[in-house]
Amino acid sequence: MKKIGLFGGTFNPIHLGHLRAAEEISDIFALDRMIFIPSSYPPHKKKEGILAPHLRAEMVRLAVSDNPRFTLSEVELDRPGKSYSIETVEYFRRQLGPRTHLYFIVGLDAFLEITGWKEYASLFGLCHFVVMTRPGFEKKFSREHLPVELADEFCYDTQKGGYAHTSGFLVYPAEITGLDISSTRIREFLRKGNSIRYLVPPAVEAFIQTNHIYRNKDSEATG
Repeated sequence: MKKIGLFGGTFNPIHLGHLRAAEEISDIFALDRMIFIPSSYPPHKKKEGILAPHLRAEMVRLAVSDNPRFTLSEVELDRPGKSYSIETVEYFRRQLGPRTHLYFIVGLDAFLEITGWKEYASLFGLCHFVVMTRPGFEKKFSREHLPVELADEFCYDTQKGGYAHTSGFLVYPAEITGLDISSTRIREFLRKGNSIRYLVPPAVEAFIQTNHIYRNKDSEATG
């Protein structure tokens, strides 16, 4: 029974906060592999200001290349249109089979908006959720953070330390090291000509500098 983490995001750009979170979650849940999945264009974000998908994917590839547990998937980039989590999880469920445990990694801020996702209720019947806390949000995940409409479908499992869904999958709270790094701040630094050293992996920093990206807002969407 393999345990696979699915870590999606815009990764605009990927930074050390993403990587450290993935490393800690991999350790906590003894994951065999963590798959980073750059989104094409998320339905909840404006396309403007998001770097071209192939450039974001290349930065993820560079960032994860030295970690044997980490890998890149371009499944969302290969699909036309916007990226929906339900389609991505269904894809990996088909590809990896029912005997693989899938762990969908998400931050608390994103989880609090899950009721706006496409077919969100179906996700709880396809995989486990790992809900990470981030700086600026509550330190503890509690029952009140579960979707109100589905609250009766969950019960807390004290042995497993998560909220068990009627499907058998769980929503696990996970406190991780709070690295206060954001892609937005990194882009702001670059537009001002400031250093981003120690915020992103060296290979990603070199890629950004070589390709002259994030210098201004107009260049971000086109790459």
